[in-house]
Amino acid sequence: MSTEENNNLKVLNALDVAKTQWYHFTAIIIAGMGFFTDAYDLFCISLVTKMLGRIYYHVDSSPKPGTLPPQVSAAVNGVALCGTLAGQLFFGWLGDKMGRKKVYGATLLLMCLCSVASGLSFGSDAKSVMATLCFFRFWLGFGIGGDYPLSATIMSEYANKKTRGAFIAAVFAMQGFGILAGGIFAMILSAAFEARFNPPSYEVDPIASTPPQADDLWRIILMVGAIPAMLTFYWRLKMPETARYTALVAKNAQQAANDMSKVLNVEIEAEQEKVEQITAQKKGSYGLFSKEFLRRHGLHLLGTTSTWFLLDIAFYSQNLFQKDIFTAIGWIPPAKTMNAIQEVYTIARAQTLIALCSTVPGYWFTVALIDVIGRFAIQLIGFFFMTVFMFALAFPYHHWIKPENRIGFVVMYSLTFFFANFGPNATTFVVPAEIFPARLRSTCHGISAASGKMGAMIGAFGFLYLAQNQDPMKVDAGYPAGIGVQNSLIVLGVVNLLGLMFTFLVPESKGKSLEEMSGENEDMNDEESSRRTAPAG
Repeated sequence: MSTEENNNLKVLNALDVAKTQWYHFTAIIIAGMGFFTDAYDLFCISLVTKMLGRIYYHVDSSPKPGTLPPQVSAAVNGVALCGTLAGQLFFGWLGDKMGRKKVYGATLLLMCLCSVASGLSFGSDAKSVMATLCFFRFWLGFGIGGDYPLSATIMSEYANKKTRGAFIAAVFAMQGFGILAGGIFAMILSAAFEARFNPPSYEVDPIASTPPQADDLWRIILMVGAIPAMLTFYWRLKMPETARYTALVAKNAQQAANDMSKVLNVEIEAEQEKVEQITAQKKGSYGLFSKEFLRRHGLHLLGTTSTWFLLDIAFYSQNLFQKDIFTAIGWIPPAKTMNAIQEVYTIARAQTLIALCSTVPGYWFTVALIDVIGRFAIQLIGFFFMTVFMFALAFPYHHWIKPENRIGFVVMYSLTFFFANFGPNATTFVVPAEIFPARLRSTCHGISAASGKMGAMIGAFGFLYLAQNQDPMKVDAGYPAGIGVQNSLIVLGVVNLLGLMFTFLVPESKGKSLEEMSGENEDMNDEESSRRTAPAG
């Protein structure tokens, strides 16, 4: 037995070397359902915004259907990101203060309630519907934000050493299923509405092309997102607190041993004396803003926050180009040739195809290989290819926009996002849950994730303005002139290159125990040796 295992608590060793069992898979599903809801919601709002524009911003005698004004569109799409950022910081901190389990049910409940409430948006005029939709989407984001640090921390603390990366990545990969579920459900529902009401296209009859029932369609799509999360609520409450929190933070060895004995179906000895020795040391109880934390983990935290920030700038900017690309290659015909319900169906179909071809495979490639080639290698490969493909799209941009080259453009574009998911999109979520001490793990993950959401806001909104045409006559309604799509792609390539550089600050955690990565073992070893060398009193 290695010195690390000798000095570590038996309950933590038992978790580290446990064979993959049924409880690992139930933990993935229970933890992953929050991400399922998160992805479903983020995915569906892009379908819904088109319809909201037609219903609430219709302009009589306009040749094109109504669309949301830029400020309203930014608010509806962005308010959930603001909520998520706040939730990541708040629940991350709370998860270390009160325990993972106590806070875990609250985040899910908040998500479910706000999912339903955002479909009930009160009032009938545009202003009141948008205001209530934004209010509930902020709090929905707040709940989703809490799920990031808590799900990652719970999964990392439950998993064994050998397959921990794959388990945490699998929780995150549930996003892929959320996207698919959102797309498929929207397609089924809009097809049923289309068959039942059969409205004419906008150019035939602008008023009748948006039947009154369309107002029910978007509400149902948003509200259904709460159902999968509700189904796992009971199991979240039944889940025991993680042994690492109970033993190392709450200092209750007996409870940790009892909980894990039930989970692992083995008898585990409680070592209360050892827990007290570990937690009694001054050295092992430094805070987040201490010099000791800065010395040990300062660069690690800079690495996890900067890489997540840079990744999300590139990742969230994809939403910009998606609708332009779909329209350019003819997957989405001009809006005036469709009615409101057909438009939802067509966009859902296009986005589901992209998800099936690049997003979902990328996630599962990471799950399969993260414990084989390691987090560092996957993140490096991902950022490298994202940089290559962004530049390959940017420099010959005028070549790609010719009609005969459109398919090539879509292939390149899909590969960029395959390497985001088989790359930093997954690893930036996994690593912060593994490399910090138990009492700061959830907080540091929350800080890293919130930094990512800052990047997401820049990606989603900064680039909306940046990608506008340089010619003021050719910009979208309500926007100032920007630097154009080609220059925006060059900027994104540089962002990915920076991400590749900052990856070198992040340590590799493959095959190591959480205590080894966080340095908590060193504290145990120091305590052990100081006790051995202390003069007998």
